[in-house]
Formats: sequence, structure tokens, C-alpha cells
Amino acid sequence: MLVLSRQKNQTIMIGDIIEITVVDIRGEKVRLGITAPPEIPVHRKEVYEAIQQENRQAATVRLEDIAKAARPRPGAGEAEPGAPPLEPEKPQPEPKKPTEA
Repeated sequence: MLVLSRQKNQTIMIGDIIEITVVDIRGEKVRLGITAPPEIPVHRKEVYEAIQQENRQAATVRLEDIAKAARPRPGAGEAEPGAPPLEPEKPQPEPKKPTEA
């Protein structure tokens, strides 16, 4: 790990495109300003770790979850559980054609 000392308003460069500036120092807290391109995500470590954990959980799909998601939902042509079965639709008579005189 590289350890650098900086004072307020001093900057550290990472490569050519990332700047880290010491914005404020109050007791034990140091406020940093980070300038980076939008395609480079910047997070506090605890937020980054939470995102990684959520991504790992989302990537773990159980077969029963897939089966539940594949079942038709009530209102999509199916009756709710415990409801009487839906009656099949009766065919509609064809409209009468006008007769010519």
C-alpha cells in the first residue's frame, strides 16, 4: 500500500484521469473530493461491499424460484388459488350478413 501525506486542498493523481483532493480535515475525519470519469464507479468501501453481496445473491437463482416465476399469475387467464374454476369462453355467434333485396 502506498501511503501519501497531503494537506488541505492538495491533490493526488491516479493515472491521468482520476484526482483525489483533500477537501477538509476536522479532527479524525478527512473529506476527500474525487474526480473520475463516469464509467469508473467510485464508492465507499462499505457501500461497494454491500453492492457486491447483493450481486452475488442476485446471481444465485434457485430452480423453485424459476418455477414460481414461470407460473401464470392470477388475472392472466388463471383463477386465484381456492377460487372456483373459470368457465371457458362461449363461442360468439357470427354476425349476420345483410341481405340484398
